[in-house]
Amino acid sequence: MIKLAFYGKGGIGKSTLVSNLALLLAERGLRVVQIGCDPKADSTRFLREGKSLPTVMDKIRERVPFALSDVLIRGREGVLLAEAGGPLPGRGCAGRGIITALEKLEELGLYETCRPDVVLYDVLGDVVCGGFAMPMRSSYAERVYILTSGEAMSVYAAANIAMALKSFEGRGYADLGGFILNRRDVPREEERVRDLAADFGAEVTGALSRSPKYQEAEEAGLPLVLLAPESPEAGELSALADAILPPEERKG
Repeated sequence: MIKLAFYGKGGIGKSTLVSNLALLLAERGLRVVQIGCDPKADSTRFLREGKSLPTVMDKIRERVPFALSDVLIRGREGVLLAEAGGPLPGRGCAGRGIITALEKLEELGLYETCRPDVVLYDVLGDVVCGGFAMPMRSSYAERVYILTSGEAMSVYAAANIAMALKSFEGRGYADLGGFILNRRDVPREEERVRDLAADFGAEVTGALSRSPKYQEAEEAGLPLVLLAPESPEAGELSALADAILPPEERKG
């Protein structure tokens, strides 16, 4: 089982990226689980035709027993989807909600029951508090990929996430898999992200072009790789899907 977490500042495109990667990996014949770790609970919408999921935290608040099948739903291409959810607005700690939800999914037997080949965690990364760092633990994710543009605030958030991960060295947490550039076409963008990666002894694992096709896909309620599977943008996503897999799992 390959367990990967994707972090980055809000609005940088994590959910778009993770949903497209989930589809591409499923098309390669892998059993894929995608888990949204954001109180907005919108990570999986592209794989559910815009429909929302009952979140783990919603079910916990109902204070009645529930089963894994109540919060784990099959989406496009058979990808299994779950949303951690969060507290009611103005109440509670969103980070604590992530901890509670992931622990509950484990308690319900997610990994033993589904036996996934790949688990993808889509994690909010503006603030890396204890709860949002939960997927970094090796019992959940093995590697963390950080999505960033070359914009100052995006680079700042990405550096904070990488520093948090570095602070866990020696404690059995996930490794930094690399940085993913989601271009915004700002000056010196590639240089800034390469320098950021070098500061942490990492690589730029892949790069995505700024393209109106992503907006077209969002308006259509589809992942880009389904809307325009032969496009250059889909090719970039496919190359990234290959790059995050171990060599034995990649396409020949």
